[in-house]
Order: sequence, then structure tokens, then C-alpha cells
Amino acid sequence: MFYFWTKVKRHIKRQRPKVVPADLHRVRVLILNRVEFFNKQLNFKIGRISIRNQRTRWGSCSSKGNLNFNSHLINLPLELLDYVVVHELCHLKQLNHSQDFWLLVEQVLPNFRQLRKQLKTYHIQ
Repeated sequence: MFYFWTKVKRHIKRQRPKVVPADLHRVRVLILNRVEFFNKQLNFKIGRISIRNQRTRWGSCSSKGNLNFNSHLINLPLELLDYVVVHELCHLKQLNHSQDFWLLVEQVLPNFRQLRKQLKTYHIQ
């Protein structure tokens, strides 16, 4: 029996699949439409909306009212994309995950707990 030992390079970067330009345009239009749809109910002031190829987050909201969304949302079912949009919109009023925040989410999406649980089964590639 022979053993061969070698060093494995630790700095090899895993390639994430990029969203192709056609899909990027599609996800941008879809997200902008869903933000507009849900914000008619919430009526919050929104700053800039950006779509990026992110590694760890489906979305985020800055203290300046800017919303950021992951381009890989295009791969989710629409109801989960809606959950992410509503979640980030609600951060415009509550920049935390307090009880008031979740009550606001629940006003828009009464089944948010189920959607949140489903979203956790998806991983950003």
C-alpha cells in the first residue's frame, strides 16, 4: 500500500455562478415592481434600490433608507422573493428585529413565519 501526501491550496476561491445580464434585468424589474406593490400599502420613503450578486444575504437596508437585494432572488419562488422585499421594506421603519418589526411584517404578510422557515431551506449559490 502506498500513500501520497500533498498540500492543498487553501486560497482557491470558489466560483459562484453569476447571474447573466438578461436575468439581472429580469430580477431588477421584478424587484422594483414588488417594492412598488408592497410600498403602496406601507408608504415608506425609499432611498436607492440596488441589485447585487451577494454571498451571504438575500437583502439589506441601510440607515439612509437604501435597499439592497441579492440578484439570486430570481431563483426563488415569488412568495419568498416577496417575503424578502417586505422584510427589507419594514426595516425602513424598524432598523431591528424587535416585536414591533415583526408585527409590521405580519400586517403585510400574515404567513411570514412559514415563508421565513421556507427561505431558510434555500442557500445562496
